Formats: sequence, C-alpha cells, structure tokens
Amino acid sequence: MNRVLILHGWGGSDYPHWQAKLAGKIACNYGKVSFPLLKNPHFPTLKNWLKQLDNEIKEFQPNIIVCHSLANTLWFWYASKNTYMVDKLYLVAMPSLHTDEHTIGSFFPAPLPKSLNAKEAIFVASSNDKWCSLDEVESIAKNYNAKLKILQNAGHINADSGYGDWEWMFNEFELKRECF
Repeated sequence: MNRVLILHGWGGSDYPHWQAKLAGKIACNYGKVSFPLLKNPHFPTLKNWLKQLDNEIKEFQPNIIVCHSLANTLWFWYASKNTYMVDKLYLVAMPSLHTDEHTIGSFFPAPLPKSLNAKEAIFVASSNDKWCSLDEVESIAKNYNAKLKILQNAGHINADSGYGDWEWMFNEFELKRECF
C-alpha cells in the first residue's frame, strides 16, 4: 500500500487547498497519508523544516511525496543531502531557485541536487505563476528527465487560483470512494 507524504509550502495548505482535500480523500479511501503542519509555516526556516522532514521520513517511510511551492525547495535541499528514495515525486508550483523573498530567505538560493531521489518525478507548473517562470521549470524538469505538466493560467496552483478541487491530482491516486 502506498504511503503518501504531502508537504505544504509557505503559509501552509489549509482547506480548501487541493493538498488538504487530497489528504482527506486518501484517508477516506483507507489510504496511508501524512500531511504534517511544518513548523512555523508563515515564518519558516530551512533548518527546522529539514529536521521535521527527516523525522517524518524516518517515522512514516513514504513511497510517494507530494510537494507544493516552498516544499519543492525543501525537497531539493533534502535530496542534495540524503539518499532516501521514493517511487513517485510530485513537484507542484515550485518557486524559482533564486527567490529573494526575505521571509523565506534561508531556503535560497536553492541547490539542484544530483538526483531527485525518485523513480518517477512529475513537475506541475502554471503558465503564469509569479513565483517561477515556465522557462525555469522546463529547464529543471529537463535536467532530471522528469515529466512536466503545464497548466494554463493556473497562477500558483492553490485555492486562490481555483485549485481547491483538482480532479487531475485526485485521479493520480485512483481514489474510488467519494468522501465529500
């Protein structure tokens, strides 16, 4: 059975964000899911989030990881220092590796790890995400021979841009039982 770890970005991914709904749908279908609140999500530090991610990996042992926004950067840092492998990695709405937002400054500039530590990696980007250009995401995905799904005018692929319900992502997990 899959063990899905969902990692939110800066500020969290509370309901009605698609990550919160995905966690609920996986649990409702009797799946194994962990959707931890990362420490101090509005004022995060890389050190704290890496420590929490390391503990989560050791305790939960996920084989699928779903990252949104700053969690992509977190995974890049983690993968550059660790060898833990997953079967599938979703990297959704990644910020630029050179983001200069002061509040999340400890995460940047972010490394490009030698490996994403995933048998299959899928980048999902929007054609108009203010946090990262499509050219940068395409280049990074190509660097890893990863799949790339481009959404047109989806903003930062969050609840504010209409992604509370995201059927494509829900379908990726073949959730049969309708829960809510």
